[in-house]
Amino acid sequence: MPTLSDIQDKLRRPLELELAQGCQNRAVSGGMERLLDTFARPFPKVREALRGYDGLEHAERQTALQAALVLLAPEGRPAPKVPTRTENRPALPPESDTTPLPPGTELAKVNFGPGAGRKFTSLGLHTLRDLLHNYPRRHEDRRALPSLAEVEDGQKVTVVGVIVSKNRRTPRPGMFILEATLENAWGEKIKCTWFNQAWVEKGLKEGLRLIVSGRAKRFGRTVQVAAEHMESVGQDSLSTGRIIGIYDAKEGISQDFVRKATQTALNRVPLGDYLTTRWRGLYGLTDLPDALWGMHFPSDEAHLARANHRLRFDEYLFLELRVLLQGEDAVLLGKRFGAADADMQGFEGGLPFRFTGAQRRVLYEIADDMRSERQMARLLQGDVGSGKTAVAACALYLAWRDSYQGALMAPTEILARQHYASLTGYLTPLGVRVGLLIGALTPKQKAEVQRQIAVGELDIVVGTQALIQENVQWHNLGLAVVDEEHRFGVMQRRKLLAGRPDVLVMSATPIPRSLALTSYGDLELSVIDELPPGRTPIQTKLIQDTARRQSYGFVMKQIREGRQAYVVTALIEESETLEVLAATQLAEDLKVLLPEARVGLLHGRMAAAEKDDVMDQFRRRDFDVLVSTTVIEVGVDVPNATVMVIENAERFGLSQLHQLRGRVGRGSAQSYCILVAGEHSQKTRKRLKIIEDSTDGFVIAEADLKLRGHGELRGTRQSGLDELRLGDLASDLEIIEAARELAKHILKHDPTLSHPGLAYLKAELQARSSQIAYREVI
Repeated sequence: MPTLSDIQDKLRRPLELELAQGCQNRAVSGGMERLLDTFARPFPKVREALRGYDGLEHAERQTALQAALVLLAPEGRPAPKVPTRTENRPALPPESDTTPLPPGTELAKVNFGPGAGRKFTSLGLHTLRDLLHNYPRRHEDRRALPSLAEVEDGQKVTVVGVIVSKNRRTPRPGMFILEATLENAWGEKIKCTWFNQAWVEKGLKEGLRLIVSGRAKRFGRTVQVAAEHMESVGQDSLSTGRIIGIYDAKEGISQDFVRKATQTALNRVPLGDYLTTRWRGLYGLTDLPDALWGMHFPSDEAHLARANHRLRFDEYLFLELRVLLQGEDAVLLGKRFGAADADMQGFEGGLPFRFTGAQRRVLYEIADDMRSERQMARLLQGDVGSGKTAVAACALYLAWRDSYQGALMAPTEILARQHYASLTGYLTPLGVRVGLLIGALTPKQKAEVQRQIAVGELDIVVGTQALIQENVQWHNLGLAVVDEEHRFGVMQRRKLLAGRPDVLVMSATPIPRSLALTSYGDLELSVIDELPPGRTPIQTKLIQDTARRQSYGFVMKQIREGRQAYVVTALIEESETLEVLAATQLAEDLKVLLPEARVGLLHGRMAAAEKDDVMDQFRRRDFDVLVSTTVIEVGVDVPNATVMVIENAERFGLSQLHQLRGRVGRGSAQSYCILVAGEHSQKTRKRLKIIEDSTDGFVIAEADLKLRGHGELRGTRQSGLDELRLGDLASDLEIIEAARELAKHILKHDPTLSHPGLAYLKAELQARSSQIAYREVI
């Protein structure tokens, strides 16, 4: 009895001969259908690949044979050649209009059939270019759809067949089940079901050829598919026999309509390329026509992969061009400072500590920018306690040495006061006059500080948004330092930067490099990735809420040793919808649970002066436990606080938890963070274990990015990140860095993109920018 391998050989040999003889059907005695009936029953994917062979054109036969031989190739034998770039592209029917059209042509001016205009409008598509860049949300391999013999219980499958019967039933009130039986190419019957989707019924007619995707359920030899997606298709459909794209569509708009319209656009628009051959070679990119065809109608997996890579690169390239052109440093000329090495060394010599290697490296990056006539726009990142303020103080000192004023703007008065104290300690002994301008000053005090700024009697001014009020007139502002700038609006930043000072942005929020290069793409990046020596790592423990009492026993032990503790919760008041302990209730509970402890309360609805007063009391040790919402997240410095308890830790993002944890460990004593989980699922535990196991803010931020996406870090509408259709910031760092490198190269040589060779690139940039409500680019 012949083995499966023998049958495989008997089928493969005539197919290889057919391919060698030019696909003329001469090598197949009795025709392809007979050969398949005789030998191919054990190989349903091969049957599917060669279905309708006798009616195919030469190129289609070649592609079908190659696909079948790949499936039949024994292990160790090289597969036959894969289709080239231009093979397997669906051509328009001969009678179609093929007149070339520019990509900006409105869809309403092209004949896509009755009702097409309404469909395009509902999909938000207006031009041929929109259609070309309306990428599928996923792809499905329909080159060889399975026979029932191959389908496993619970498997996600796509089946195609003709409807031979249908019926509806209502097993109980409120439940409606629609069933349709399909017959596939092998004569097998598949039952497809739709639950509570009465609207589907009018589209199911006997004799209709249907594609259905869903989860399969086996009942002996029969298979039932719970339909999740369906399409009706004609014999010449673009929806079978290939890797097909599944598009975002709406009721009444078929996938087949979108595919045929896209096919028309690809055939009608002369597809050039806005990237030169040299740039494509340098970054390993395919050309744009190949990429667009490969995204919509890939000939194989490799084609889809190279298309996806090129179009992801393009997304980041235009994003980087946009932010570089529209950033605060878009006008390139700024201040020019001496920034002498001797001045930096003199500043460090007056400190009670030495800079770390990372601080020194970052300081030299800043000094290089300050020496340039180009306006500095740099993001200084560093984890909690890495010494960003000391670096900023040195930069402000360099500005003062050249007779310029400096400003440091912080988002809260608590943080502004803290920076003021630090800068006074660093700079006053060197002869620098440091002032403070915050909302809590009396009108008389504010007026005096504003006068001193205007006449140059203050060299460095620390403040909140009070620094950008209309009454503030700078005598000679040279350097602006903005702390946690994502808390300020675009217009607030621009007011401070109106005189075009150099700009240093500080952030203690660890931001993955991929996100920093896109969300902060208009800023150069410096990272302090080293903590000062002598810092004791914070010990973190994850517990369930059932063990809460033990955690507060530990808090009480620390208090008896003279330490203080933070307890953080997510809400201000009780909420019936969220099972979160509110700060107000928690403070009352802790007074009962910890009768020896003095308990204070801090939350976001307090007035600024009241918050400052509470923090000052905590610093003076007027109470032992501070119950707070996340207002203590950034910048608060109480060295005697050694314990942080975070209630319902699952309610916070990982980066936010890391920020909160950074409020302890500010002194020399061992500090602790206790994460209390109110949710007990494995998923929650796995996520919070990341915080328990790591104190590296950048590792945590990368994990947070993978889990939660890029979020609203700097405002995604501002950065264009919400327009990333293909890009994935969690895994695209290499592509982002390459795209940024090319964007900077292009703008360095042609800042206005005025060269005729960049006209297509410029037009594409303008098209993409206008789609996300940016002001006009270039």
